[in-house]
Amino acid sequence: MRIGELAERAGTTTRTLRYYESRGLLPARRTGNGYRTYDEDDVRLIQQIRTLQDFGFELEETRPFVECLRAGHPAGDSCPASLAVYRRKLAELDGLIDQLQSVRAQVGAELARAEAELPGGPEPRCEMGGTSE
Repeated sequence: MRIGELAERAGTTTRTLRYYESRGLLPARRTGNGYRTYDEDDVRLIQQIRTLQDFGFELEETRPFVECLRAGHPAGDSCPASLAVYRRKLAELDGLIDQLQSVRAQVGAELARAEAELPGGPEPRCEMGGTSE
């Protein structure tokens, strides 16, 4: 298949496919007349890259998965290098979750402090654009 058909089937653009090719992620096979040519394995490869990017993986992090697919494994995540990338990504996500939980705790503490400052007092009046009364 040609580049336009691959782009359509993989749900991306020809520009993106050329970029993947320039980064060495997509093989650059050419016909005798110079047209790029692709097969079903390339569709799977692009789908793998796009799925990983949807999960938050950087393009370069997809390389071990691409290489695993190219090595003939039916799933791009069944090679040691792919598993290592999964482990690193999980550690990164765990760190982000920890940071978010810390920020949440701080915001919760600030809310509790702010609410405690006016026990039984008047409701705070927030006025926007104009004078009171």
